Amino acid sequence: MSTLTPNIEPPVTPEEKAPAADNRWEGAWRDILGGGLVRSVLAVVLALFIGSLLVVIVNEDVQAAAGYFFSRPSDLLSAAWETIAGAFRAMWEGAVFSPRGGFKPLLSTLSWASPLIAAGLGLAVGFKAGLFNIGGRGQMLIAALFVGFVGSNLDMPFGLHLAVAVLGGIVGGALWASVVGVLKARTGAHEVIVTIMLNFVALYLVTWLLKTPVFQAENAGGNAKAKAIDSTAVFPTLIPGTDLDIGFVLALIAALVYWWLMERSTTGFRIRAVGLNPHAARTAGINIGRTYVVTLAASGAFIGLAGAMQVLGKVPAGWTPTVDAGIGFDAITVALLGANSAVGIVFAGLLFGALKAGSFPMQIAEGIPIDIVAVIQGLIVLFIAAPPLVRAIFRLPQPTRRGLRDRLRRPAPQTPAAQIQSASIDQSASTEQGASIDQSASTEEK
Repeated sequence: MSTLTPNIEPPVTPEEKAPAADNRWEGAWRDILGGGLVRSVLAVVLALFIGSLLVVIVNEDVQAAAGYFFSRPSDLLSAAWETIAGAFRAMWEGAVFSPRGGFKPLLSTLSWASPLIAAGLGLAVGFKAGLFNIGGRGQMLIAALFVGFVGSNLDMPFGLHLAVAVLGGIVGGALWASVVGVLKARTGAHEVIVTIMLNFVALYLVTWLLKTPVFQAENAGGNAKAKAIDSTAVFPTLIPGTDLDIGFVLALIAALVYWWLMERSTTGFRIRAVGLNPHAARTAGINIGRTYVVTLAASGAFIGLAGAMQVLGKVPAGWTPTVDAGIGFDAITVALLGANSAVGIVFAGLLFGALKAGSFPMQIAEGIPIDIVAVIQGLIVLFIAAPPLVRAIFRLPQPTRRGLRDRLRRPAPQTPAAQIQSASIDQSASTEQGASIDQSASTEEK
């Protein structure tokens, strides 16, 4: 019987390690270029580019220059460039910095972004559990109803009154969204259909209630207009003379709460587990129905905070059923662009806040329709929802299956002792396998 020698591989030279390192870094670059961050940025750039083309098409000067393009093509190019440059300049001065107002437009952007961030966090909670909460409008309206009642009918000192009013909005949004969770848990009703229908229920319910003496403002006639909010419940401004109030601080606090809920709490773990695989989560002992109710209640709570920001910050003199201002639907784009992460949603909310703040000066100064901003938002949703389209346009590589962190993690080198031990284990395994094969062969011969 021949003696087996340990199969010890010779040490690898640095030249032989180079191809493995190159493959590792090549995979890392594939993960970076094909990842969600780069794709989201390029989706925004592509949407702005198409929006610029639309701005050029609807401009009257460009249309006039296009009539004699073949005789003087430079006029068309010059008019198109001036239109695009004027649009972006007006948006920059209306959203970030103005020569006359300094950074005052930036404060307006933060004010516009506050409810978008809060509502985007609410939509992201539902997305984490695989739920599509399209009922942001209805939840904001019910939250506004709660906030309006507390803010206009209760007499409390400043600070306490403001806190109770904000809490009322959070509770109102959570209760209205919980109805969807209960129906889904008990009957299996689809949350998309239920939330859409409850939007109309909330709209007509609030419209009717705002015509009753408990909620209706004085001298409102037959109009649905709420009573004015007491000064003790109105958001104080952070910088006097600007639109920025403490709603932006509450939005940042909400982002921290969302991060802790999703990443550090047991409830967040259950929500993410249900979103990844509800069947496996049920097998692991997670109550799926209860998780649905909790998820939608948390989603409605964040959206209710956005409703409180609208009532207490922007329209404290008396709000109407249009107080949601389309934020419930814009929050879907914010959550998708932010990839359901707290930091991403904050930056996405700031981007859309800048688009909102800059659209009005763009319309006044350049005569560009404000609806272009809505088109840009829709294009962002389109490109975010179609990653292969963005990769095909910009020729981005397909990300690898392994994550970037795993690819960059180098395997621990084996010492000679570890190699000898591994070789001895392999030798023992091969010896036992050979012995068992010989034994079985002799048994069959007998």
